[in-house]
Amino acid sequence: MARFERVELDARGWYETLSTFEDRIVFQTPAWMSFVAETQDAEPVLAALREGSEVLGYFTGLIVRRFGLKILGSPFRGWSTPYMGFALRPSVSRRVAVHALTEFAFRQLGCAHLEVTDMHMGSTDIAGLGVAHMMHPTMEVDLTQSEETLFMKMDSGCRRNIRKAERSGVVIEEAQDMDFAEDFAAQFRDVFDKQGMVPPFSAERVRALIRHVHPTGMVLMLRARDADGRCLATGIFPAWNETAVFCSGASWRQYQHLRPNELLHWYAMRYWKRRGIRIYNMVSIMRFKRKFGGYQTAVPMIYQSKYPLLSRLRPSALPMVRMVLHVGWRLKNLVGPRPLA
Repeated sequence: MARFERVELDARGWYETLSTFEDRIVFQTPAWMSFVAETQDAEPVLAALREGSEVLGYFTGLIVRRFGLKILGSPFRGWSTPYMGFALRPSVSRRVAVHALTEFAFRQLGCAHLEVTDMHMGSTDIAGLGVAHMMHPTMEVDLTQSEETLFMKMDSGCRRNIRKAERSGVVIEEAQDMDFAEDFAAQFRDVFDKQGMVPPFSAERVRALIRHVHPTGMVLMLRARDADGRCLATGIFPAWNETAVFCSGASWRQYQHLRPNELLHWYAMRYWKRRGIRIYNMVSIMRFKRKFGGYQTAVPMIYQSKYPLLSRLRPSALPMVRMVLHVGWRLKNLVGPRPLA
């Protein structure tokens, strides 16, 4: 029977090992794990899935403490990380890994709750295993198509907006500087202010991302500027192996009529396509993301708790988070604006 065993590998050793797996993603890399560990005060966990002397694959996650409880996330909501999960040999089913994970999390690590969102997991991998789940739908764009085909598969409004941005003098800049964090955070705050909520993180998280991940070449940071050089919008697009992901984006409301956001995505799609990336995952199916010519897919976010009450509370977590962000926004506006960290 397969079981997980925690292992210790330095950053170079884990990167070299991970590179041998066909299903690897950027969010499992040492650089990304270090980013999450710093920003979440989390403990990285790397475990080998073994059957006898054979290594079938690996699990990556991090342990955080909330209300005195140890939680194993792979990932956990709020980490700016949509996927993590397993890296497995082609012949190994994710069902085998999920089955072995509960004992590892609860007995070996002493955690009270675990969550896993694996980009390559399907509903059949968890059927009958007794783990609760919520489906996470997303839009994916096939980047193996020609640029002409990619553009023509977008809906007509999206194509018009890209052309309008170009006619208006909007240009895309590949950011290399730490000041990108302040540009992004200010626009991010404006996005959430429009929704009556405080942003869930500040510029410091983006600075941490730049420190840990940007030197690896696995994250593309973009600015959209107008003809006068003003920064209108920003976007963060990590990628590795076969998949690029839209991690986060923001823009100033007063300049959205220039359509910088559509041009940002079009630039990112072409950038990663030219570097061999095959899939562009937009992380969610919101209306804006449905117009880029992608197809809808979904993966389960599985969760299980040592204590039944925690599992029953999990589906209400997102509404509670939104309520907290809204209350924070109302309090902020009562006491006046505060600078971003």
